[in-house]
Amino acid sequence: MLDSIVVKNLALIREAELECGEGLNILSGETGAGKSILLGSVNLCLGAKADKSLIREGAEYALVELVFHVDSEETRAAIRAMELPVEEDGTVIISRKITENRSLIRVCGETVSVKQVRELASLLIDVHGQHEHQSLLRVSRHRELLDDYCGEAMKKELAECEELFHERKAVRERLEALDLDEGKREREIELAAFEIGEIEGAALKPGEEEELEERYRRMKGARDSFEDLGKVRELLDGDDSVLDALGRAVHELNAAAGKDEGLADDAEALSTAEDMLRGVLRSVSDRLESGSFDPELFAETERRLDEIRRLFLKYGEGEEAVLSYLEKRKAKLGELENLDAAKEKLLQEDRKLGDRQGAICEKLRKRRMKAAKELENEIGKVLGELNFLKADFRVELTERKEPASYGADDAEFMISLNPGEKLRPLKDVASGGELSRIMLALKTVFASRDGIGTLIFDEIDSGISGRTAWKVSEKMGGLSRERQLICITHLPQIAAMADRHFVIEKAEKDGKTQTGIRLLSEAEQTEELARMLGGESSSEAALSNARELREQALECKAQTCVSQGNHI
Repeated sequence: MLDSIVVKNLALIREAELECGEGLNILSGETGAGKSILLGSVNLCLGAKADKSLIREGAEYALVELVFHVDSEETRAAIRAMELPVEEDGTVIISRKITENRSLIRVCGETVSVKQVRELASLLIDVHGQHEHQSLLRVSRHRELLDDYCGEAMKKELAECEELFHERKAVRERLEALDLDEGKREREIELAAFEIGEIEGAALKPGEEEELEERYRRMKGARDSFEDLGKVRELLDGDDSVLDALGRAVHELNAAAGKDEGLADDAEALSTAEDMLRGVLRSVSDRLESGSFDPELFAETERRLDEIRRLFLKYGEGEEAVLSYLEKRKAKLGELENLDAAKEKLLQEDRKLGDRQGAICEKLRKRRMKAAKELENEIGKVLGELNFLKADFRVELTERKEPASYGADDAEFMISLNPGEKLRPLKDVASGGELSRIMLALKTVFASRDGIGTLIFDEIDSGISGRTAWKVSEKMGGLSRERQLICITHLPQIAAMADRHFVIEKAEKDGKTQTGIRLLSEAEQTEELARMLGGESSSEAALSNARELREQALECKAQTCVSQGNHI
């Protein structure tokens, strides 16, 4: 549901906020008051082309912000699958800021592309009366809608059809890979044989790299320790060693102490130091002589690790990945060496999958044909209630040359609005008013089958009046029981059905024209209906007519809309 629309510094709007509610939200106002600006701001936020000329004169930027609340966990998951953010409570905030030099779109604070916001919009809102965001006008969507109309029984068969499609695609890709000339085949055989020989020659074992890594770490530590101890022994006992120098120093100091008793303690301390260093030398020598470091084993461990890691870089990260690659290459080599037999085996597999695919496509086609007739009747009935008395709606099924993941059928909605007029694709219907009413009919039927929570209708009342206007109003009242509707209208019959009624007004302030939006109270709604009826809103006769119209609409919502809800 769309919670609010905030517009700042856009064309005639300095700052306006529309707090939408559930059900039917009506926007009305005098011609030229700025209703088109409001709808245009929504389209801007949803990815329409931006122009700096839209920025209000004297302002540095224009800003539009739409705040949605998404209750459906399925829709939230679909948004996350697009790698777009959604708040934990289901809030989605889309904003667009337009400056002199750039236009920036954000979703929950994260910058996104126009393409991304359009994909997001297709889950949240349909804007009717313009050609943007009209999911029902996309031919690719018609088959999906027909399948949804078929119900739950269709889903299992569609899943089976998709699985068979991907299985058969994989088989055909393998067949294509075997379609080689003799020279390329020989090169492929040579490469496969080389890779197999290299991997098998290495005799990999699961877990070997981890075991060697641990051994290498221990042995490297031992080697480094032995090198350090060797340096210590060399310093203590090598040529011109510390102990040789210390021995000479002890001898000289003892000689001096024999002449000077005051040096006796120093001579004894130096002699003790010599004894301690000779003890360290014995300990280091014992450790070196008793150590178990094996240089040859260390070198072999290092060589084996290098070999394994080289294979990992070429064929897969880890022994299991390399061994899996080995099995694939063996199978490939077998195919290449027995090419004709391999091709025949794959062709047989393709034929079997094709037979199964054909059977499931036939089941899907029968379901679609049956559902298409039911859908044609149901939508035809609703179109008649919307005063398209001679309208002819058809679902045209065409068989594909090659089955797709969804079967062998494509579907397109066709319509003729007048007797003797040929059926035309729905997307070719030109009149905005007719298109909006057709969309209303379709949405009435599909409302309980798609996940789009908000619909905006513009020009829904184009070229209609009287009984037709009431029929449209009744349908919108019924549809608003299932979906949030925002409708810009000039017709009092439709406005009288509002759950929330807003008026868009244009006024002069500080020498500048401004457009504003405000929510009407019940009394103000009556006055606005009186104005829309063409009378003086302050006259008692006009107000009486408006109150009667409102009462009639409320009675319709309480009674007729329940019947309308049976279509939804």
